Amino acid sequence: MPVAVFSILPFALFVETALLLMSRRLLVTAALPYANGPIHIGHLVEYLQTDIWVRFQKLRGHRCLYICADDTHGTAIMIRARKEGRSELDLIAEMSESHQRDFAGFGIEFDHYGSTHSDENQAICGEFWQALRSQDLVVERIVQQLFDPEAETFLADRFVRGTCPKCGRTDQAGDNCTCGHTYAPTDLIDPISTLSGATPVLKEAPHLFVQLEKLHGFLQEWVATSGALQSETANYLQGHFLAEELRDWDVSRPAPYFGFEIPDSPGNYWYVWFDAPIGYIASTQQWCQRNGEQLADWWKSDDCEVHHFIGKDITYFHTLFWPGMLKTAGYSLPTKVHIHGFLNVNGTKMSKRDGTLVKAETFLKHVDPKALRYFYASKLSSRVEDLDLSISEFVDKVNSDLVGKVVNLASRVGKFAHRTGLSDSYPEDGGLFAKAAAQGEAIAEAYEQCEYARAMRLIMELADAANPFVEHARPWEMNKDESRQDELRDVCTVALNLFRQLAVYLAPVLPSLADSCGELLGDKLVSWDQSQTPLVGSSVGKFTRMMDRVQIEDLEKMIEESKVEAAADAEATGLATPTFQDSDQPLKDEPLADEITIDDFMKVDLRVARVITAEQVPEANKLLKLTLGLGGDETRQVFAGIKAAYDPDQLVGRMVVMVANLKPRKMRFGMSEGMVAASGPGGADVFILSVDEGALPGQRVH
Repeated sequence: MPVAVFSILPFALFVETALLLMSRRLLVTAALPYANGPIHIGHLVEYLQTDIWVRFQKLRGHRCLYICADDTHGTAIMIRARKEGRSELDLIAEMSESHQRDFAGFGIEFDHYGSTHSDENQAICGEFWQALRSQDLVVERIVQQLFDPEAETFLADRFVRGTCPKCGRTDQAGDNCTCGHTYAPTDLIDPISTLSGATPVLKEAPHLFVQLEKLHGFLQEWVATSGALQSETANYLQGHFLAEELRDWDVSRPAPYFGFEIPDSPGNYWYVWFDAPIGYIASTQQWCQRNGEQLADWWKSDDCEVHHFIGKDITYFHTLFWPGMLKTAGYSLPTKVHIHGFLNVNGTKMSKRDGTLVKAETFLKHVDPKALRYFYASKLSSRVEDLDLSISEFVDKVNSDLVGKVVNLASRVGKFAHRTGLSDSYPEDGGLFAKAAAQGEAIAEAYEQCEYARAMRLIMELADAANPFVEHARPWEMNKDESRQDELRDVCTVALNLFRQLAVYLAPVLPSLADSCGELLGDKLVSWDQSQTPLVGSSVGKFTRMMDRVQIEDLEKMIEESKVEAAADAEATGLATPTFQDSDQPLKDEPLADEITIDDFMKVDLRVARVITAEQVPEANKLLKLTLGLGGDETRQVFAGIKAAYDPDQLVGRMVVMVANLKPRKMRFGMSEGMVAASGPGGADVFILSVDEGALPGQRVH
């Protein structure tokens, strides 16, 4: 009986037992970076988002593993190694070292970082393959594919360019044209291999397919009822892929190919997207072998949660193929698939030409990584929305919040506290510490739900409340008066404890700041609960600067260096050197319109809207069909001419600006009930206007 337990167990042991029972076991992965190029700031959105969540879980006392690996297989790796005159093994070893160095520079800590080219991964791939075979899910078909006779390899879509069979535009990609038309590479007119410049030939080869349709019922139920997906993602999958027969998945590639040869199909290799997600399990297996643990406790246990963090561009693989494979092989299904959007810089897609596709190592040369960790956290939510890194906003937010509010609390009293130490009991502070402690669970819940932007707002509200205490107390004046030294000690005690609370709450985002706080106060920050009890009666170390202001000049130098790097990379790979131009120059063929009055402007009802669904219009070259939510049950159907610039799955969940009072227009595809606000000349160069964090569907744009 519970009473007997209370009476027999010492209270401390009872508390420890209770905490163990409440502790969760979590296996967390981020998508595996491809070993064909360096890490850039767009990639870091995902790895930082995941690192923050893992650090938060560990701070809360949960057992949490952060597993990752390099994705190392495929034609691109093979071709690059050939061009550079070295083996694929040398290439992937170098890239793994580079990736791990970049991640470490941004404070990203993996419990294990492996490689998909490992014995463990090959063995587990074989296990999955036998499970698929035994359940009669594999079928072989002959496929016609373009083959480069000089490079002696079959060509994936991205390695072919040619003339669009629909509009006649030249130098178009292997699977789609800027006119919006999609096609097979074999449909291209005058195709050219980008590997050698040779004219490819048609060649037949046997391919192995997984019949995903046989798992349709399971996938339908899992997507609808598991709770593993954001609602917009589940709705998208149900309204598109699961609304019709699922296509067979081509999981093999013929030689030559860098990867694992399929045991029962000599001369054929598992496609990179087959063995890459299995790399999550193989990397966990390597960790288990080093730590004396069992893989089944992490991947075949109801007591372990599995969380995947991925970008929206690989949603299909992680929400249909991967659950189907896991179910077939008897492994745990994802508890949650956390999907994020892309990174834009200054409102536009990252560009080598503009210097905004910044390598991680280049960023580290110019800017404190704490700044990027905090800025991303201030933008990230649980929704599938793109982030915008505005250079001016980046500088203002980091300097105002981190330097002006958080670090400022410690810096204004630190040099005095080294002499005074902390008071023996916590002084009266007007309820500041107690109120901040009471906010701990709300901040924790925001972290748990991946609502980092909300967590940062709550934390900065506490910083806003704490700083006036120091300002009004004026400790720099107390320091001049010997009779006020006890009073000065009390002020330092309050200020540093409020700073310590903020450092705990920010520790998942800013671990190095938490370390600095721990060193200053002689109390390492290791638990969320340290935010609930003030530190008293101890000495204070010598204060050192914890963070400098970000200078916009440093960011400008970083962008210029990125432009130079892009030009050097283009020259080294034999591509045309990009020409750099001022992206803020107005278009000469779009002069400003005639002046209007405010009354004219107010006639246009601009509203914030959320994209609920987005789908192709097969019979239209330029249009996508969007369903826009304006809050509550109010929705509008809009046909937008953005097909060449956006894939539908890039848009679902995104906040946009729409003209809500535009007279509906009847089109042959249906009724269009508004217009989405965008810029650009058209075609692939269309840019939907973004909405800042906090805006809600239905709000009017003034």
